Amino acid sequence: MTDVRDEAVGTAPANDRGTDRGSFIWYELMTTDAEGAKAFYDEVVGWNIGEASPDFNGYRMIGRSDGKAAGGVLPLTSEMQQHGARPTWLGYIHVTDVDRAVGSIEQAGGKSMMPAFDIPNVGRIAMVTDPQGAAFYLMKPIPPADDPHGQSDVFSVDQPQRVRWNELATADPGAAIEFYKEQFGWAQEGDMDMGSMGKYSFLQHEGKGIGAVMRKPDQMPVSMWTYYIGVDDIDRAANAIRDGGGQILNGPMEIPGGEYALNGMDPQGAPFGLVGPRCS
Repeated sequence: MTDVRDEAVGTAPANDRGTDRGSFIWYELMTTDAEGAKAFYDEVVGWNIGEASPDFNGYRMIGRSDGKAAGGVLPLTSEMQQHGARPTWLGYIHVTDVDRAVGSIEQAGGKSMMPAFDIPNVGRIAMVTDPQGAAFYLMKPIPPADDPHGQSDVFSVDQPQRVRWNELATADPGAAIEFYKEQFGWAQEGDMDMGSMGKYSFLQHEGKGIGAVMRKPDQMPVSMWTYYIGVDDIDRAANAIRDGGGQILNGPMEIPGGEYALNGMDPQGAPFGLVGPRCS
């Protein structure tokens, strides 16, 4: 996978201030059908996923209606699929030293899935899993020359067309919480009782809510992150999922604050979440 990724992440936004350690700075869809994914998510979310870049091995930027990037789309080659890659969404977490972070994660019981490597003029990345097997990327970006303190805005708790919530479903919530607190400086304060499913434990980074941890349902084969994308109208988006050949796995359900969330799967098999108001 490394030879493709050398170019694929070439347009990821930069953010290298030490205080941003632990931020989600990029989201990426890995898919077997980038054109099909474009048709689906453009309708569901309101994005404008760009054309395949010949300079970056088919990588596509996910464009928001404000003209900024929401993430990227990486086409999965046959070779990648032969090595086990499947359609999925992955988040990138900012670190100040990728190699040191990989070593710390391995010491804590996590695994390195893709060794750290440099992308010229972009930064250094690595793919890892936490001790329960949930995958994510580490990244130390190189700030652009014209914006040395630039910050990524692909995550926002209240804006549409961005990821609004990062949810970890894991085999061991307590251990996972301690792992992310130790590795990235996150905090865990507050929770919601979900009855037989246990606690829904809220996560914070630098005093702001970023997501939650829950025990994974028995039917979920592995521990994994789900990223909830903001939409303008949950019912409109749900209809677009059905019309576009995706599946609604759960919801829409009302969440605290009066908005609604759902879990879905796109036509290529990548799970995702949506969150937004009910306008109809």
